[in-house]
Amino acid sequence: MPSTMPSAYCPNLPAGCYKNKEVLFPYLNGQDLTTRPDQSPSRWVINFFDWPLSPDTDDPKKPKGPPYAIDYPECLEIAQRLVKPERPKAQSKAWQEKWWQYASSGEKLYAAMNECSRVLVIPETTKFCIFSFCPTDIVFSHTTKIVAFDDNSSFCIVSSSIHESWVRAYSSTLETRLKYNPSDCFETFPFPENTDTLEQIGETYYTHRQTIMQTRQEGLTKTYNRFHDPTCTDPDIQTLRHLHIQMDNAVAAAYGWHDLISPPHPLTPSPTRGEGEQEMAVSPPSPTLGEGGRGGEGLNHGFHNTKQGLRFTISETARREVLDRLLALNHQRYAEEVAQGLHDKKKGKGKNAKGKSKKVKSKPASVADSPTGKYITQGNLLGDDTPTQGELF
Repeated sequence: MPSTMPSAYCPNLPAGCYKNKEVLFPYLNGQDLTTRPDQSPSRWVINFFDWPLSPDTDDPKKPKGPPYAIDYPECLEIAQRLVKPERPKAQSKAWQEKWWQYASSGEKLYAAMNECSRVLVIPETTKFCIFSFCPTDIVFSHTTKIVAFDDNSSFCIVSSSIHESWVRAYSSTLETRLKYNPSDCFETFPFPENTDTLEQIGETYYTHRQTIMQTRQEGLTKTYNRFHDPTCTDPDIQTLRHLHIQMDNAVAAAYGWHDLISPPHPLTPSPTRGEGEQEMAVSPPSPTLGEGGRGGEGLNHGFHNTKQGLRFTISETARREVLDRLLALNHQRYAEEVAQGLHDKKKGKGKNAKGKSKKVKSKPASVADSPTGKYITQGNLLGDDTPTQGELF
């Protein structure tokens, strides 16, 4: 655990020593991400990176040289007081000895982040599957998961009901809340290859959502509580729902699933629901849709009863159809990788090797790469032999 402090305290720490700002960073946790309207970090953290404690503790064979942690005495005193007493409990001897450093430096994570102007972040445990863009010059808590993408197209995909259907099927839960596990639901997720058409709707959706949060001065959780509340017909929330439909349709089209796209239709109350089953249909079922599969009603957005409660999302029939198609694509990608020798046993058994060849609905095959190669780094970044974000800090 790093040495954290409230934002109000941090400006008083330098006390004339501007140098301390070199090791002080905003510290974002999952609660900041979901409750603060601007999603800004509420705390600060001390980060000595992989620096030696002092010249005396530097490696004589391969000395790193300055800077040293001892060069920042005010910050080092805080770490010595709060962190050092806890490190004897650590399992690793290296963690015990280098008590002023994080347990793991997260080199692969930050190497990937350095290539991005911003990154996508989701709370590890969350009521809703919602991603946000965050700056790269902060330290992320173990309660967040980071994806090193900075484009609106990627935001569009991971924020869609298409991705959420996969996530809900293959991630674990805590009560009714989602636990986003990248190795289970991100690395295995087969992204569409053609994403050129997703940039605009992704940007429009994200900008409108951030405007809602700033205008109402409410965080993500409260915003999506309104989004999924059928009694909330405020224009800004209605617009967000319409944009979500457009985003889902755009993602479906990127996969080539045009038979799942329903024609535009105003949000209207459905008179067929029984008591306690409020629902608003986007479009009536069309018998002309679904020729490429069994999803004849299209995605059928509306207020549907789910395991998580009443949600504005795609219908259960559509969700099952989407999952079947994603799984088929997952297996297809896997077969292509096998043909390329990417899963050759002679190359060694990775942590995810077990079960990779099992093509069953209860266990998706692992997608190590897309044909375009765009997602190779992310697959290596968020799992396998590297520490999770929970272990980085």
